[in-house]
Amino acid sequence: MLQQSKISLRNKFLRVVWSVVWALFFRPSPRSFHLWRRLLLIAFGAKIANGVNVYPSAKVWAPWNLSMDKKSCLGDYVNCYNVAPIKIGANSTVSQYSYLCTASHDYSNKNMELIVGPIVIGSDVWITADVFVGPGLKISNGAVILARSSVFNDIAKYMVAGGTPARPIKKRNLNS
Repeated sequence: MLQQSKISLRNKFLRVVWSVVWALFFRPSPRSFHLWRRLLLIAFGAKIANGVNVYPSAKVWAPWNLSMDKKSCLGDYVNCYNVAPIKIGANSTVSQYSYLCTASHDYSNKNMELIVGPIVIGSDVWITADVFVGPGLKISNGAVILARSSVFNDIAKYMVAGGTPARPIKKRNLNS
């Protein structure tokens, strides 16, 4: 469910400080320094489990709205536009160039008010390359979203989905 939102002055200030930290300490860090980037995110309020990998080119808009369970990953050039919370379950990967977007604007309102909705990504999910995930969605455990898809509806457990808009293609068969 999407709801209207206003961005507080405190939030704006924290985003400016985070942007400076991201540019000076996060982005230029060596690729293998996952622990360093986890610590920076945690310092800004993210809930990050051990074994999480966030690559240096990943952009997180508001760390305090990010939760990542063990062995989850934000790949190269992922844009995590988390005006509302984003939760990523254990063993889940968001691959390169994907965009997780928790906000939009209410185009039916002449003032184009900001509307937000959290994104929940279950465990054992693979969001492949260059996928867009819109606000207020749930991608359930074990799902796979195929490359260059755009997700505008919830995705069921162990479903392979693709296209624009993403539609279920088949159940994911796990042989091992």
